[in-house]
Amino acid sequence: MALRITVIGTGYLGATHAAAMAELGFEVLGLDIVPEKIEMLSAGRVPMYEPGLEEILKKHVAGIEGSSGRLRFTTSWEEVAEFGDVHFVCTNTPQKHGEYACDMSYVESAFDSLAPLLTRPVLVVGKSTVPVGSAARLAARLAELAPVGEGAELAWNPEFLREGFAVNDTLHPDRIVVGVESERAEKLLREVYAGPLAEGSPFVVTDFPTAELVKTSANSFLATKISFINAMAEVCEAADGDVVKLAEAIGHDERIGKKFLRAGIGFGGGCLPKDIRAFMARAGELGADQALTFLREVDSINMRRRGHMVELAREAVGGSSFLGKRVAVLGATFKPDSDDVRDSPALNVAGQIHLQGGQVTVFDPKGMDNARRLFPTLGYADTALDAVRGADVVLHLTEWREFRELDPEALGEAVGRRIILDGRNALDPAVWRGAGWTYRAMGRPKA
Repeated sequence: MALRITVIGTGYLGATHAAAMAELGFEVLGLDIVPEKIEMLSAGRVPMYEPGLEEILKKHVAGIEGSSGRLRFTTSWEEVAEFGDVHFVCTNTPQKHGEYACDMSYVESAFDSLAPLLTRPVLVVGKSTVPVGSAARLAARLAELAPVGEGAELAWNPEFLREGFAVNDTLHPDRIVVGVESERAEKLLREVYAGPLAEGSPFVVTDFPTAELVKTSANSFLATKISFINAMAEVCEAADGDVVKLAEAIGHDERIGKKFLRAGIGFGGGCLPKDIRAFMARAGELGADQALTFLREVDSINMRRRGHMVELAREAVGGSSFLGKRVAVLGATFKPDSDDVRDSPALNVAGQIHLQGGQVTVFDPKGMDNARRLFPTLGYADTALDAVRGADVVLHLTEWREFRELDPEALGEAVGRRIILDGRNALDPAVWRGAGWTYRAMGRPKA
């Protein structure tokens, strides 16, 4: 009999995982405690923007004409417990308010709700990013609360999704990591991921602590690489060097590589910032805090980039104050191909300038609704052209393809002054300068 899969928590990770599991041929039941979210997903709509996700959802959600019918959603824990052979827990683990540590309450609540209903052998698979040591504690909790006892087994299978590429990353992962304590758990997960394994995706089997550490280690490495090139940008500015050429040169070294070497206003989003902080907090609890003190500087460099962009903008409009100055901000999301504005450097910069008296107008291709909810006092425009009208300076802060393809001449007709600050080093300086713009970027010569 084919495995039946449940996905608990239908946010960004869970909705993507549920749709992908249906695409791989499984019968899938997704659960969320928010009825409005379940109604939306059951209609084949997603509560976030992720390329390709809505299409794959409509392809499989039961009740939609022409769908496979393999995917359903519910708010019933009883239905989930009865249905599933493998239960994926995909709930959120945000940063605690006022602390670096991770908030485990959503994960713990999911386990406490599911476990007492498990009356036959099942595999519960954690996908949420959690502090190392959580899996062992949750495995004991699961066996204690489940009527089937140790028949309710735990595995940990961290996710490595990139926003904007999440569907592909789930269907064709560059690696599958599973923390397991038995051959049965490994066998079940090999069955779940038989499709990607047949394509050649590496399958890495570890213990619980290592599986938990893989995700936080990967994010810490990426954050370090981004902050490294941003630190080099600071040095380049002081020495009148060019960080773009520097990155190109060191990127040819295969030991370093070219990816994540674009200097700019830094990283944001719902993963990297909170994950490295939670990692530091957990290392402290384990008595290994000195091992991760470098991450404090990684975080500090990252946050410093936002303040530096504000200073560059102030300098561009006269150097003393933003009062009475019109500032256009192109970009609200933390990265392109997403509507996610969580800890967005672009919105943070826009908000700082607004608080200092600037008249800020923002445009983003997909993040406008979320930005308005987070920063309702900022100005918003329906197009990039509308955003820059009368602007004393234009800030390019999210590297959407749409912005790279803008016509500098057409924008130049609308602005008050042709000054653009490229916070992502993604525009072509020669093209913009050729259209009469003053072009500045972080870590690059002024001309």
